[in-house]
Amino acid sequence: MTSDLTGSDHALPPHTFTDDEGRDIRIRRGSEDDVDALVAMYADFESEDRSQGVPPRTEAKTRDWLGYLFPEDSYHVIAVHDDQPVGHAFLVPAGDGRHELAIFVLRAYQAAHIGTELMNALLGYGRDEGVTDVWLSVEAWNNHAITLYENLGFEKTRTERTEVEMTTELR
Repeated sequence: MTSDLTGSDHALPPHTFTDDEGRDIRIRRGSEDDVDALVAMYADFESEDRSQGVPPRTEAKTRDWLGYLFPEDSYHVIAVHDDQPVGHAFLVPAGDGRHELAIFVLRAYQAAHIGTELMNALLGYGRDEGVTDVWLSVEAWNNHAITLYENLGFEKTRTERTEVEMTTELR
């Protein structure tokens, strides 16, 4: 399956929208200049909000992890509320011509349409930069995320007891 990102619902960053809680959220491109703000955001993640070992639990490990996430052909979008990051999504080269996708949204901002906006912005941004093949891994119990990914055109390619791998082609 492919993700068709040509519709008006797929606003490229930067753009602002009102989330389902009435908050004005700005979606913008991210860069290495955002590492300090992202470290602070990830420090606010609860244990149960961490998935597959990320984000890391300590500041030093979070900085190392973020350093890994900013190679030359990576793409990042950040959701900002009141000048603070509340969500981060990115595409990182997987070394096989594909890009791996991950998304994180602070608990207080979940279920308010921010994840969908981040995903649409990121996939549109990646497509415009020439990314074609995207994959992700999600914990098998996370039905909310799996449904979001399926609604955006991802298909399950591998299902195990604890995780599901999904892929899409950007068009």
